[in-house]
Amino acid sequence: MAKKVAVIGAGVSGLISLKCCVDEGLEPTCFERTEDIGGLWRFKENVEDGRASIYQSVITNTSKEMSCFSDFPMPEDFPNFLHNSKLLEYFRIFAKKFDLLKYIQFQTTVLSVKRCPDFSSSGQWEVFTESKGKEQSAIFDAIMVCSGHHILPRIPLESFPGIERFKGQYFHSRQYKNPDGLEGKQVLVIGIGNSASDIAVELSKKASQVFISTRQGSWVLSRISDCGYPWDMVFHTRFRSMLRNVLPRAVQKWMLERQMNQWFHHENYGLEPQNKYLMKEPVLNDDLPSRILYGAIKVKSRVTELTETSAIFEDGTVEEDIDVIVFATGYTFSFPFLEDSLVKVEDNMVSLYKYMFPPHLEKATLACIGLIQPLGSIFPTVELQARWVTRVFKGLCTLPSERAMMEDIIKRNKNRIDLFGESPSQILQTNYIDYLDELAAEIGAKPDLLSLLFKDPKLAVKLYFGPCNSYQYRLVGPGRWEGAKSAILSQKQRMLTPLKTRTLEPASNFPVSLLLKILGLLAVALAFFF
Repeated sequence: MAKKVAVIGAGVSGLISLKCCVDEGLEPTCFERTEDIGGLWRFKENVEDGRASIYQSVITNTSKEMSCFSDFPMPEDFPNFLHNSKLLEYFRIFAKKFDLLKYIQFQTTVLSVKRCPDFSSSGQWEVFTESKGKEQSAIFDAIMVCSGHHILPRIPLESFPGIERFKGQYFHSRQYKNPDGLEGKQVLVIGIGNSASDIAVELSKKASQVFISTRQGSWVLSRISDCGYPWDMVFHTRFRSMLRNVLPRAVQKWMLERQMNQWFHHENYGLEPQNKYLMKEPVLNDDLPSRILYGAIKVKSRVTELTETSAIFEDGTVEEDIDVIVFATGYTFSFPFLEDSLVKVEDNMVSLYKYMFPPHLEKATLACIGLIQPLGSIFPTVELQARWVTRVFKGLCTLPSERAMMEDIIKRNKNRIDLFGESPSQILQTNYIDYLDELAAEIGAKPDLLSLLFKDPKLAVKLYFGPCNSYQYRLVGPGRWEGAKSAILSQKQRMLTPLKTRTLEPASNFPVSLLLKILGLLAVALAFFF
């Protein structure tokens, strides 16, 4: 008899969790509090309680080839970076293709999730829900928490003395939808993450002046990288990941600073990070430097005090006549339907084994999917999480002892602080390829590059030096997909298709190009062996 799994939330994590449950022969039921799928990526004109909220102009920071699910490439004509509406379209196509909607109970809120009295032997949970005023409960063999962590805004008002005197308007970036109504205003945006930068850039086209206040600064990257390729197809390769892991820290620091300053010198723009050698998530914004360059945005230091109409900054400067303050200060996560002891933050860390499993449960029948912040696309990450979790639920994979899990959590946290720092915004940060490989190894889906080098050297070279995308984890193991190799070899074509909207005369082939290709292949072969 198939095990029953409750999936909480029908956003990205919920949809892929449903598919993984079905692939493993489990019986899922998804509870979604709203009327539709998409979670964070479904734009609504109004902010809704208990639901993630985005602004109208949001575009993905990771490219389509690096963001699609591993056995379902995005349509060839989709742009490389997607507007939120286009990404939602992909999720709808995905849900229809795998017939996932039939497992979802819409407009159903999960009130609480409680262990059954015989949990130590059965591992079962009772899920209490409410729909259209009617409450009910059901027993499940396992729980997948997919409700996201961009719901509860964090506004540290105690850090802004004088905020109670401020006569202008202030709100969290969660409330921001578009620049309407802010024309001609002087706006102060507090924060330097992706949302802060996007909002500052968008407002600078309508406001009279935008200021962006940052305590620590940030590296800023363009979505466009070498030769016009998407940044993540260049940055996230196994070869580059290997270099970052084996090179001495001093060399890594030099390489990081050099790479980040290739586009523009961050110090000149007031953006250089306070601790510039931490591997914190960079801001992806193609317009921010140019907006700063011609004065539409001015970068300021930390706000130390607010008055009725002005902001005083750490360096002693004052900006008068501030009309609006936007707090782009991030989120804190909360799971009100779970017992406090299951998922909590202590000593600036999340006590979950590999960011998923509470280590102290007698039975590994509850997992969080998507409670992570990888230095890369979240979509392949949550897919591998769900693939592993469903196999744990099924009994095909086992977890280590509670002691071993706690040791791993503590060690992982130390490494995280060493790489990313101690900021609360970095609690869920993790390396990208290392984490994907770690999860894939648990289910036997990590590609063996050495053996592949002898069987299919062309593919092996692509895997090592090319973009590390999700298709790589469908070449072997459970869930192996026959189309994985083809998807890997044709990814460049899918990347170029939406760009080639103008017919050009084919360029004449110069003999030197062939020689350069041969030399390039020899260099790759030498690098791989030595």
